[in-house]
Amino acid sequence: MIHIILFQPEIPQNTGNIGRLCAVTRSRLHLIHPLGFTITDRHLKRSGMDYWHSLDLRHHESWAAFRASPDGPRRIWLFTTKAGRVYWDAAFSDGDGLLFGRETSGSPDWLHREVGPEWSLTIPRYNEEMRSLNLSTSVGIAAYEALRQLRP
Repeated sequence: MIHIILFQPEIPQNTGNIGRLCAVTRSRLHLIHPLGFTITDRHLKRSGMDYWHSLDLRHHESWAAFRASPDGPRRIWLFTTKAGRVYWDAAFSDGDGLLFGRETSGSPDWLHREVGPEWSLTIPRYNEEMRSLNLSTSVGIAAYEALRQLRP
């Protein structure tokens, strides 16, 4: 199993789509609060409603609470536009966590420092004028690469 970790997500439709992806791939979804929406938000439910009951979802009130949780990942890979290493150069393992920052501001500097550059990955952008991919697209790319590597 892989863990998808969303640090303070802000857009309910992204989280709903990611929840659906996690349900389909049997990945655990960790939501680090505060969230920019409520879980009952209609946009969240509409984008992932059919699958929400099958989702392995964990809420954490803070980053510290997440790190103290016994059901978290073994290792954490931070996906960021600031990394120098491309995701396809990483060797993922069962139980790894894929961490993604906020849609509007990414991950704070302290989180980059805590995870470290050796565990930070980027998804290449072939048009450097564009800031980044949509969060749910990025999670899909990363999750399926990790799952591809883990297939029996």
